[in-house]
Amino acid sequence: MKEFPKIISVDDHVVEPANVWTDRLPSKFLDVGPRVERRRVGEITFIGGKFTAVPAAPGEGDGPEVDWWFYEDLVRPLIRLDAAVGYPREEVTLKGVTFDDMRPGAWQVKPRLEDMDTNWIEASLCFPTFPRFCGQTFTEAKDHELGLLCVQAYNDWMVEEWCGESNGRLIPLTLIPLWDAELAGQEVRRNAARGVKAVCFSEIPPFLGLPSIHDPSNYWDPFFAACAETGTVINMHIGSSSKMPSTSADAPPAVGSTITFANACYSLVDWLMSGVFTRFPDLVIAYSEGQIGWIPYVLERADVVWEENRAWGGVADKVLEPPSQLFRKHVYGCFFNDAHGLRSIEDIGVDNITYESDYPHSDSTWPNTRQIAEEQMKGLDDETITKIVRGNAIRMLGLDL
Repeated sequence: MKEFPKIISVDDHVVEPANVWTDRLPSKFLDVGPRVERRRVGEITFIGGKFTAVPAAPGEGDGPEVDWWFYEDLVRPLIRLDAAVGYPREEVTLKGVTFDDMRPGAWQVKPRLEDMDTNWIEASLCFPTFPRFCGQTFTEAKDHELGLLCVQAYNDWMVEEWCGESNGRLIPLTLIPLWDAELAGQEVRRNAARGVKAVCFSEIPPFLGLPSIHDPSNYWDPFFAACAETGTVINMHIGSSSKMPSTSADAPPAVGSTITFANACYSLVDWLMSGVFTRFPDLVIAYSEGQIGWIPYVLERADVVWEENRAWGGVADKVLEPPSQLFRKHVYGCFFNDAHGLRSIEDIGVDNITYESDYPHSDSTWPNTRQIAEEQMKGLDDETITKIVRGNAIRMLGLDL
């Protein structure tokens, strides 16, 4: 290979600028909609392993200055963990920060494109920060009229500004109103009409108090139908169920960080055994930051269960082919820095693997994504490398690259 192919990262993140909602919401909602205020920290507590920071009153307090999101009763500080790249590991903590303290590429288009150039990234799909990975912030809010407007405002900003000013290098990824599957389908179609091919969804909706994908009334079908008909890929990021895996309440965060793939694993089995792919044969889903090394065993076990236990397992009449075949037709995995997974690509399927850099999070491989990819993929042939780092993403998202 003369030159390593330019990478398309299907999992990065954006920290929303302060004006995303204040510029777009009707004036009657500006006092309760998402907005940023710079205040000093009044109180910080760590209870049960969870970080809580409380802002001082305007003009008061002697703590450090922090930018805070306010939305209905929610108060959330920007934290270093939101934008960790460019800082020494010992400084990547839960401390509050301002936009000025972040690397500009976390929230501004031009610096982001420059950081992508540094990292050999041609194009990038970015998940939200304040709305959380699939819009849980708006789902949990009291006023769903306002919540729908917030979802639409975010999508408008994502398409028109964040991606619209990038010359095609930033790929739009939109939200839906999770609390209403009909409205969700309408929002998918609204965005598909302007070229959007990717939407966020929860890996395990019941953890958010929503119906599962096994719901007997097929609650999610209006959303699934809209995605299938418009060629919109359903993207599920680890943590999009608002519940990170762990072993016990007193386990340190490092335990959960080690097994972050677990929810993606559970979710994949849900989808393979749900019958959704039988009802929607054109539907495509993707897992973000879930890594891939665990996939071969899950597919092997799912096939055995389907073959040996389907008479009593509740899937005989709706899962009509082996789960491993469904996976290869409908599912994409995503990874970074997963050497074990690369040793298993034949068992996973070379056409079902995509790559990421996770910019600007603490796990990000920026600015060394290319170097890590080259080192871990040096035993692979050129065609396989090209598929993994860009070709599969181009096909998955229908990109014109």
